[in-house]
Order: sequence, then structure tokens, then C-alpha cells
Amino acid sequence: MKLKSIARGSFIALATLLFTLGVTGAQAADPLPSWNDGAAKSAIVEFVTKVTTEGTPEFVPPAERIAVFDNDGTLWSEQPMYFQLFFALDRVKALAPQHPEWKSAQPFKAALEGDTKTLAASGEKGLITLVMATHAGMTPEEFQKTAKDWLATAKHPTFKRPYTELVFQPMLDLLAYLRANGFKTFIVSGGGIEFMRPWVNEVYGVPPEQVVGSSIKTRFELRDGKPVLVRLPEINFIDDKEGKPVGINQHIGRRPIAAFGNSDGDFQMLEWVTAAEGVRFGLLVHHDDAEREYAYDRNSPFGRLDRGLDEAPKRGWTVVSMKKDWKQIYPK
Repeated sequence: MKLKSIARGSFIALATLLFTLGVTGAQAADPLPSWNDGAAKSAIVEFVTKVTTEGTPEFVPPAERIAVFDNDGTLWSEQPMYFQLFFALDRVKALAPQHPEWKSAQPFKAALEGDTKTLAASGEKGLITLVMATHAGMTPEEFQKTAKDWLATAKHPTFKRPYTELVFQPMLDLLAYLRANGFKTFIVSGGGIEFMRPWVNEVYGVPPEQVVGSSIKTRFELRDGKPVLVRLPEINFIDDKEGKPVGINQHIGRRPIAAFGNSDGDFQMLEWVTAAEGVRFGLLVHHDDAEREYAYDRNSPFGRLDRGLDEAPKRGWTVVSMKKDWKQIYPK
């Protein structure tokens, strides 16, 4: 009996030691391996630790752990222009034979000639005109297939890589870290909701029902006796600036506790999220790495960051320097 007792005690001691080593190893594992140690990384880990530690005033139940992410410039690159705009330009070229009038009408003329300066000068109105002409007339399924087929072959003009490879590894790590700690992650983007839905789950691990974006109107009709939805050349909702909090409320139904963006188009989203009671977190990605990606902020026609850069410190938002805070930009 004594020998059995000793053996049993040794087994328990060994099991305890192995368990302790396992916990220590898990704790020692870097939750954000592509981030450099610094204030930004520490702020993220501190926030997550606070809201997931039971028995503390800051604890947030898992059902309320909602985090929202902008897409363009936050989860993937957005220069020299938004990737969906590249898609629209290619659609203009593909549809041009059916529209000879586009050769002389702006912004189609600029699109056909690759005149990005004129396109940028056309502003939101010009971009909407292109989207309406190239994104409508199809069912949602047809449009999503068109978008996914384009992403499978199109490549960035500078990096010569598929657009879906130009996602930020540090943000992929962050998405995974949040989900591992009971967060539900949503994309809240000014981009088209149906442009993003076909590929975001594969690339970001975000299912299509957790995407909030801009949309055009759709209509129910029968085609050959089958019920379908048809995309119309009319704006339904612009999910940008003041529209982002509205879109979050309509689609998610909960006020997030964390918001991540990169431009003044995300300002109202971060403002609304972080103004609520309790522990809240806001973060802006600052594109300041001309060597590995791009350097731009206050004067950029795409992803302009001006007001956010000025007001982030007094609002308690974390500003991430891509150059200093990220070990790598894209997945290898």
C-alpha cells in the first residue's frame, strides 16, 4: 500500500509539473508574433486581458465582445487606389464594347485611359458613377462570382501579387488573437458588401454574414419562372464616415467594444465605439512605411488620415506605426 501511495503521489507530482509547464509555455507564446514589442502591442494585450479576466470590474461577457475592422487600409492595402476601384476599372474595359459613348464621357474616359489623376479628382460622385455602371444588372450570386473570378487572376500593379495576398499579417494575427479570446470579429467597410463577401472568410476568417459594407439596391423578380434578386444601378447605403455607426447598429445590433481603422473615414466609428461606458479600445493604422508598403496620411486621396492623427492622443486611441510596430507587412 505504501509503495502504491508513493507511486501515486509521484504520478500526481509529475502530472502537475507537466501541466504547469504547459500553462507556462502557453502564456509565454507570443499572441501577436508579427508585432514588435512596444506601446501599441502592449495596449492591445492589456485591453484583451482586462475584458477577459473574470471577477474584475472590466470583465466583458463573450456575447458582448464585438470588434469591428475597416477593410481598405486596415486589413489590406489601399494604394495607389482602392482595390475595388481596380475591379471597377477592369469591368469598364470589359463592358466598353457595349458602350461606345464611354470613350468621351467622364469618368469612363479616364477609366479607359488609365487616368488615375482625373479619376481621383472626380471624387465620390465619379466613383459611384463607375460602380453603378459596372456592378448592377446581375444577381448577387452572379456579381460575387465575377468579383471572385477577378481576384483569382488580377495582380497589384506595383507588388505583382494577387490582391488577397496584400493583407496585413499583423492584422491577421490580431483577428486570430481576438477570436481566441472570445471575440466576434466584423468587417465594417466603405467597400461593397457583396464585393467582400465571397472571399473574406477564406482570407480573414470572417464569415460573409459578419460583413457590413456599402450596398446598391436590389429588386425581387422572376426570371424564367425562378425567383431572383437583381442588383439595380441605385445606391442603397454608403457605409463610410457617419454611415459606419449606422451600419453597425443595423447589421450587428450591439455596440462594439473595439474598433480598428486607418483613415478619417473610420473616425465616427471609433468615436462612437469608444464613447460608450466601460473599457473600450480604438486603434488607427498609420501608413508610414514607404519601403515595405506606402507612406501617406493627410494629403492622400485614398485613405486620408488627418483629423484622426490629430485627435487620437486626446481620445485615448492607439496609433500604430507600420514602420516601427510591425515586424512584417504581408504574409510570406
